[in-house]
Amino acid sequence: MTFVPGVARPPSPPAERTYFVVNRRGLVVRRDEGAVRILGDADIEALGLGGAEVHHLGLLDGREALAVALGGEAPPPFEALGLRALHGAVSDEVWGVAGRATQIVEWADTHRFCGRCGTPTARVDGERAMRCPSCTLSAYPRIAPAIIVLVRKGNLALLARGSRFPLPFYSTLAGFSEPGESLEETLVREVKEEVSVDVGDARYFGSQSWPFPHSLMVGFFATWKGGDIVADPAEIADAGWFRHDELPMIPPPLSMARQLIDAWVADVTRR
Repeated sequence: MTFVPGVARPPSPPAERTYFVVNRRGLVVRRDEGAVRILGDADIEALGLGGAEVHHLGLLDGREALAVALGGEAPPPFEALGLRALHGAVSDEVWGVAGRATQIVEWADTHRFCGRCGTPTARVDGERAMRCPSCTLSAYPRIAPAIIVLVRKGNLALLARGSRFPLPFYSTLAGFSEPGESLEETLVREVKEEVSVDVGDARYFGSQSWPFPHSLMVGFFATWKGGDIVADPAEIADAGWFRHDELPMIPPPLSMARQLIDAWVADVTRR
C-alpha cells in the first residue's frame, strides 16, 4: 500500500475516496468479518457527513484520502478505535495516515479562532494553515519535537519506569525541547533532570511521528559520562542499568523506545 501525502485537493480528484473519520474517541471504522475497514463514500452518507468539511491528506493507493470530523458518537455498525488499539489492526501505512488525520482534525478544531484577536479563522487554499482575515495571523498544525534516548554504559542500558506510566514497564528517557534548545542540548538536560547523570556522544538513530497528540520523536543513543542515578520522583518511579539478557517489561514494538532497545540488544549480542 502506497501513500503520497498532499495538502491541496487535485483539480480532478480520483472518483474513489477513503475517509479517515475522527471523533473524540479515535478513528471511526467498520468491521467486515472481524477485519477493521476504513470508511468509504457510502459510510460517509450513512453517518450524515456528506456535506461535512474535509481535509485532503493525499493519495492512498490511488484513492483520495480525506480527514473529516464526527462531532458525536459513532453509531452501530460503526465504532471508534483509539490509535493504540488501531495499531496492528490495519497496515502500518494506513496507521500512519490515521495518525496524520487525527492531528489535522484536532488542529482545525482548536484553531477556529485567531489566537491574537479572536476573529474566526479561515482555511488557506493550497496550504495547511488557518488564517485570520482581520489581523492575518496564520496558524499551522502544531508539531512538538521531543528527544528519546537510550543511554549506554559499556554493555548496560539505562532504562526507567515513568511515574505516570499506565503499565509498569521500563523505557528509555524522553522529553520535549524548550525554546532556544538544540535537540542535543535537550537530550543532555532531560537526562540530567530525570536521573542526574551526565551524558555525551549523542548519535542520531531515527525519528517517528507520535500522534499522542502531536509529537515528533527524535531518537538518539548517548554515552554515560559520569554520575550516579538519582531519579526525579516527579517524573521517574525507578531507574537502573540493565543487561540485555535481564530486561524488565519493556514497551511494545509500536514505539521508538522499543526500536532503540531492540537496536541496542542486537548490537551487544553480535559482539
